Amino acid sequence: MSDSDSDTTGTTGTTGPTDDAEHSDDSAAVLAPLDGRLADLVALYEDLHRHPELGFQETRTAAEAARRLTGCGYDVTTGIAKTGVVGVLRNGPGPVVLLRADMDALPVTEESGLDYASTVPGRMHACGHDVHVTCLLGAADLLAAARDRWSGTLVVLFQPAEEVGSGARAMLDAGLYSKGLVPTPDVVLAQHVAPFGAGLIAYCPGPCMAAADSLEITFHGTGGHGSRPETTVDPILMAAAFVQRVQSVVAREVAPKDRAVVSAGSFHAGDTANVIPDRAVVRLSVRTFDETVRTAVLAAIDRIARAEAAASGADRAPETEILDSFPVTVNDSATLHQVNEQFTGLFGEQRLFAYEPATGSEDAGLLATAAGAPLYYWWLGGWDPEEFRTALAAGRLAQDIPSNHSPHFVPVVRPTLTMGVQALTAAALNQLAPADTNPKTDTDTNPKTDTDAKTKTDTDAKTKTDTDAKTKTDTDTAPVEATGRAGRGGAAASV
Repeated sequence: MSDSDSDTTGTTGTTGPTDDAEHSDDSAAVLAPLDGRLADLVALYEDLHRHPELGFQETRTAAEAARRLTGCGYDVTTGIAKTGVVGVLRNGPGPVVLLRADMDALPVTEESGLDYASTVPGRMHACGHDVHVTCLLGAADLLAAARDRWSGTLVVLFQPAEEVGSGARAMLDAGLYSKGLVPTPDVVLAQHVAPFGAGLIAYCPGPCMAAADSLEITFHGTGGHGSRPETTVDPILMAAAFVQRVQSVVAREVAPKDRAVVSAGSFHAGDTANVIPDRAVVRLSVRTFDETVRTAVLAAIDRIARAEAAASGADRAPETEILDSFPVTVNDSATLHQVNEQFTGLFGEQRLFAYEPATGSEDAGLLATAAGAPLYYWWLGGWDPEEFRTALAAGRLAQDIPSNHSPHFVPVVRPTLTMGVQALTAAALNQLAPADTNPKTDTDTNPKTDTDAKTKTDTDAKTKTDTDAKTKTDTDTAPVEATGRAGRGGAAASV
């Protein structure tokens, strides 16, 4: 992020809902019990961190989410796209507000050295999705306990497989909206923990995260003995030339005003030193923010791959497969400004700052697009404020602050969890209707039903609790000044 984006006001002049004062009062009342419930949430977070699960395998996490939601009075449906969980809480007329958290971990070996580090070899919550699950369950609990403070329908959604870009689409394809598993939302809200100071929230109006395409390109040659390369068409040389040449796409074919990234992340060919193989496989990650730019970049990659094959004398053109795709994540500016006014009233304007669009990618936007609803997706600071401040002052953010997906990326527990719960709760209250007032959206004129939803509990799910413990919230935490910059990878590179 550039220094020009270090605005810490959290607003840009757009007026939010007319009932902000009432929403602000409600937020304080709804959040009041959080202090007494934080110890249980910390125990839940540490338990989730110890037991990471990959995409579409989040059975333990899903069972615990379903158990807790059922205990709070939500109508719960499990097993959506294998492990997805939703809870619906109907509370009179008003908007349908969807809060989303992703659940999956990464194939990373943790190196944090923490006493609650992953117990699963080669698996880690290295992107903070355990934080997301914990914060959403905390917000769901507080909002359910304060039904006298709001009106409308609250949907809480625990999504599998965000890291591979398939989870949101799979839930939609399973009938999330079309089969009435949840009522179609009027707004979708989500957050992601990121490597900047805990106690801060970062936001970006409009396109905030890049579209992503993962490509696998197979180059075909003619294999042979390593001592007689003249009898072969070497696919390794062909693919290596491609990897070098493809870097010119961004440097020479994308205008400076546009943004794009093309990275080669995998190169596989051959099994032994003295045999030239008959094929080489390259995998690329492509990031763009504009569909026209995306189309041009993908076409250029294909053109260069074919040209290198032809230049090498290959008798077969390369094959390109799109492994996965994410759309551009676009924040609705009006919703962002409304919620940011709520955040400013709750946290203070010094805790919000703007940032440039991140080249990481997300699939949360699909949940909004499929519903024709606005999205607001913000970043939640998760690193130790003093460590972040020290690294910033020394100009060593990239060296000293681990990014998402690092084996060292473990957010500080407090105040990250506290502020994450507070942010989701306040954002939901901002978009729901206040109790006993005219709602912002009259869903009664075309009521949405959920007759197919069934509640399933998991009595075997276990979570550590400590209801007697008291934990200080972050209300006294000194804010870290926003600078418009974060650790490696900017705000948060989710995928």
